[in-house]
Amino acid sequence: MIRASLSLLYLASFVLAAGAQETTPAVRDLAPGGKLRVAINFGNPVLAQRGPNGEPRGVSAALARELAKRLNVTIDFVTFDEAGKVAEAAAQDKWDIAFLAIDPKRAATIDFTPPYVLIEGTYLSHANSLLQKVDDVDKDGIRVAVAENSAYDLYLTRNLKHASLIRGLNSAAAASDFEQGKADVLAGVRQPLATYASSHPETRVMEGRFMSIQQAMCSPNGREVAARYLRDFIEEMKRSGFVAHALAESGQSASVAPAAGER
Repeated sequence: MIRASLSLLYLASFVLAAGAQETTPAVRDLAPGGKLRVAINFGNPVLAQRGPNGEPRGVSAALARELAKRLNVTIDFVTFDEAGKVAEAAAQDKWDIAFLAIDPKRAATIDFTPPYVLIEGTYLSHANSLLQKVDDVDKDGIRVAVAENSAYDLYLTRNLKHASLIRGLNSAAAASDFEQGKADVLAGVRQPLATYASSHPETRVMEGRFMSIQQAMCSPNGREVAARYLRDFIEEMKRSGFVAHALAESGQSASVAPAAGER
């Protein structure tokens, strides 16, 4: 009996040891510390919202939880209030995966998947403004309030030829600059701007867009296995309907990006 018990203990120990050794290359690259550290940006309510206890919800959190489930690792959410802070933290080893808009400047430190969601960058103006269309904004003397290091700040920095940018430290600061008359329009994501306009009838959201913001999953540069795994993962999540379902479940209206290579 004792010999049989010892044999069973030995067998159990062997199985556990073998299981511990079966760490896949994807797990080693995506969660090198044993936990999947996920950066969540609460500054974009289309992608992430706070639950009743402050826990992350929305399409970003849903994708992160599904990824952790597949990797069989625990998840550790690292939360931010601005996308620019998430991007800056990439080089500081503060997260393993994140959800950011694709941008060539950010690509210096971050590897992006193809986009999973497309949202519009547009402007908020005063209801009585002479600026009626997005194309009216890029003129001499026009001031555009924008959150510093946001995707639309990076884009407008490269593309505006005449209008000037008034950068706030974050989205709230940019909105304050607009409210105080320091800027003629406020740049941002359409959905939050529409929410703002609904409670500020003296303002309106312009029709059209100045950019399509391509939201992607990402990993820090140098983790090639992680980058390949995430590219395949996000394509499957789009194809299966997971992304569309997660958006609907969180009450958000946005376009699921087409499969990579399609338009």
